[in-house]
This record gives sequence, structure tokens and C-alpha cells, in this order.
Amino acid sequence: MQADQETKKPIYYGWYVCAATLFIGFVAVGARNSFGVFVVPMSDEFGWNRFTISIAAGLGVFVNGISQPFFGRIFDRTGGRKLILVSLVVLGTSTAMLALTFHILFLVFMFGVVLSMAQSGPGPSNTAALMARWFKRRRATAISINSAALSLGGMIMVPLSMYLLQATSWRVAWLGLGIIVLSSLPLALLFLRERPEQKGLYPDGDPAPPEDGPGVNRAEVVGPLEAERWQDSFRTAPIWQMAGSYFVCGTTTFVMSIHFIPFAIEDRGISGTAAATIFGYMMFLNIFGALGAGILSDKLGGTKNLLAFAYAMRGIAYLMLLTVDSVLGLWIFATIAGFSWVATPVLTSSLTADVYGVKALGTISGITFMFHQFGGFGSVLLAGLLFDITGSYTLPFALVGALLLPAAISAFSIKERKYSVRYQTRVPTAVAGG
Repeated sequence: MQADQETKKPIYYGWYVCAATLFIGFVAVGARNSFGVFVVPMSDEFGWNRFTISIAAGLGVFVNGISQPFFGRIFDRTGGRKLILVSLVVLGTSTAMLALTFHILFLVFMFGVVLSMAQSGPGPSNTAALMARWFKRRRATAISINSAALSLGGMIMVPLSMYLLQATSWRVAWLGLGIIVLSSLPLALLFLRERPEQKGLYPDGDPAPPEDGPGVNRAEVVGPLEAERWQDSFRTAPIWQMAGSYFVCGTTTFVMSIHFIPFAIEDRGISGTAAATIFGYMMFLNIFGALGAGILSDKLGGTKNLLAFAYAMRGIAYLMLLTVDSVLGLWIFATIAGFSWVATPVLTSSLTADVYGVKALGTISGITFMFHQFGGFGSVLLAGLLFDITGSYTLPFALVGALLLPAAISAFSIKERKYSVRYQTRVPTAVAGG
């Protein structure tokens, strides 16, 4: 019995870091994804048309994308802990201050600039880069758990925002969301650490490698495209293939984050509570999609094939949404899209780390995430503009959904076996004779 206790390994500290980033992402992304809940009541109170309020949402996506590479650079240089802590303070405060909205320019500045820039600190590209430092063998699994925050935020925070709004007012709801974001600070202070070396550990909690000595091979397996500088990665094809697909990912997810609930209310005629419930259900399924994608990637490999399949699934979901003209179509869309929504960021982040290494991963991931946000920026504005022109969301949803086929082809064509570190063999090094 005593021997069993002595050999039992403690929980690897990286999992505590993973849990902390999960909660941070949950409140940060959840507060942002709740913007769609406020579109109709704020527009009604101030007399805004759909394009006007879409400017604030679209600018927020654009600013978040533009700032992400710079925040990624700061992450690579400093480690990221202080960056995430400061960003959380600004993010929570600016979210609460949306309760003071009195003019569209205030909303554009506070949500579109301040809040969206602050969200780049604890954004998914930085937290995924943090997971890549703490994990190697279980990298995709850890990133998938971290990315489940995107789903949890939508599953819980969006319906909660709708409940707060209906129980009180949209101003009180924004204030409540800001307080929830600030509640993540103690957890971040307690558990966030930048590298396993700070705790005297190695990635995955593995034992220390053998010391150098006669006959000991310490050669590290590296991929042919491992990047010392972020600029090196953009001279190769895989980053552009992933960035192009990621652009479509942002296009097809952000438009739903902002316009799905208004679409369900106005085009399908259901209540706000029912619309938020369907959106929350979709986010619930995202958890299984994200975790499944990470586990399958670690166990089976073929990350680019899983990525292509996820884009194809989302394309089918869009087709069902537009062809099944009823509430049933909303549920079918939520079911199919639910398994692919967050799977694509998980697989993209993991594949980026496997191909380019972790030395400049924060900056590289930040730039690819910028493409993701640019896609979201364009789709959010396009949907708002075309809704005002046509009175329906059918045309913008059809346009963005059509992009998913080339996104799947782009992901599938990545030469993963040639470039990923997972498929490289250890090159023996010469051992000095005695």
C-alpha cells in the first residue's frame, strides 16, 4: 500500500494551467459572443438599423485581428502571464462600461476598439501557444480542452445574458458580464505559469531526459520548417493554406455569433429565449467536437484530414440551414455545425505548432488568427448590409457558406507528412570515441 502511494505521480502542473486558461477563455469569449443577444434591444432603443450596429461588431472583429500579431509578439517575448492579467482587467472593465452606452460612437469605441483589443491578450491563439509549451505528446488534447472555452462561453454565457437581459435590462446584463470576466483574475494569478521549466518540469510531465554521455543521443526531432523567426514561416506553403482556410473559419463563425439570434427571431419567428437556447445547444456540442478533434489528432494523426472534414461538415450545416425553412432547420444546423465550430481552431493551432515549432508560435498563430478575424469582420458587415437591403439573411448566409468547399480543399492539400514534426525520424548524432 505504501509502495503504491510512493509511486503514484502527482497531477502534472500543466493541467492546472490548462484549467485556468479554460475558465479565462470561457468568460472572455462568452462575454463577446453574447453581443448577438443585445443586437435587437439596443437597436430598438436607439433606432439603429442592422448595418449600423454591425459596424461596432465588425470593427471589433477587425481590431481584434489586427492587434493579435502584436499581442502574439509580446507573448513570445515576455511569456504571456502579465499580458493575460492586464488584458483581463481591461476586458472586464470595458465590458461593464457598455452599460453606459448612449450613442453608436460610444459602442463602436468601447466594444469595437477597447474591448476587442483587450481580448487579444487571453485570446485563443495565445492560450493555445501556452498549451504548446506545456505539452508535446498530448498537445492537441490540451489545446482542445483549452479551446472548449469557446463552446462553454456560448453554451452558458449566451443564455445567461438573455436571462439577465429579460429579467432586468440590457444595461444591467452588460454590467453583470463585466463582473463575471473580472472574476477570472484570481484563478489567473494563482495558476498561470509560462513554461514547465519554471516549476522544474518537462513537457507532458515526462521525466528528465538522460544526461549527455558516451553513447547517449540527445538529438532533438525537429520539423523541416521549424521557425526561429516568424517571418520564416510565411515563405512556405502550409501557413498560407492554413491561413486561407482559417479566413473562411472566421467568416462562417462570426457571422453566426452576431446574426444567428436575430435570424432565428426575425426570419424563423421564434422567441429570443428559444434562439439563445439553440445557440447554447450548438456551443454544447462544440465541446465534444473540440475534444474529439484533439484526441483523434493525438491518437491517429492526419490532422489536416480532420481539419478538411470539419470544414466540409460545416458546409453541410449551412446547406441544411438554408434549405430547411423551419425551426427544425435551426436545430439541424446547430447539431451539425456544433461538432465543427471549435474543432477547426483546435486542429489549426495543433498543426501550426507541429509544422513550425513553438519558438515563434505566439506571433505565427497571431497572424493566422488575424486572417480568421478579417474573415469575421467582412462577414458580419456583409450580413448586416444585405439584411437591410433584402430584409433577410438568406443571401449573406449562402455566400459565406459557399466558401467552405474551397476551405476544405485547401486544408486537405497540406503536406502534413512531409512537414509535421510528428512524422520526422530522429537523426543519429555522431558519438565521440573513447
